[in-house]
Amino acid sequence: MKILHIPAESKTSLEVLKKVKIKGKFGILTTIQHLHQVKKSKLKNGVFLGQMLGCYIPKKQNLDSYLYIGTGKFHPIEIALQTKKPVYIANPITNKFYKLDQKEITDYRKKLKGKLAKFYIAKKIGIIVSTKPGQLNLKQAKNLQKKLKKESFIFLADNINEQELENFPDIDIWVNTACPRIEIKNVINLRDIPK
Repeated sequence: MKILHIPAESKTSLEVLKKVKIKGKFGILTTIQHLHQVKKSKLKNGVFLGQMLGCYIPKKQNLDSYLYIGTGKFHPIEIALQTKKPVYIANPITNKFYKLDQKEITDYRKKLKGKLAKFYIAKKIGIIVSTKPGQLNLKQAKNLQKKLKKESFIFLADNINEQELENFPDIDIWVNTACPRIEIKNVINLRDIPK
């Protein structure tokens, strides 16, 4: 089957960039919708790093902070988790510029501790493997299954959602080997389990 990729470029103005005031050198990241516009923008002390793709974040050393141009908190939280630097958000839709609240990062880490505790006491573990290109991590799933001294099962899925997981009520916790930013309450990411 042939796959055709058509970029969905946003026509929304980047007026919000006039509000950007960040001290020090910062990296600029965006999603594909705004990439064509962000490439042309000039922000003082800003270093254009490129497009965020899922959980892949282009990084550069010696930056004081990061600016995410786009909507939602999915990508900014991931930037903060991976870089441990302040993250600012310029939302072209709402025309708001603000700093990501540290409380959101703290809350995410608290949830993670709860999921880890559940993982350690679980009797049955489901290991999710995505069949999507770039997210197929069957080898990692099999390696985890070998290390676990608990009953575990590998599930292949194209689309991971909470409703499907509820069909397996005997699974105590799920381990996600795909995109680590899938937010489902009873799922912990493979990368978040200490080696």
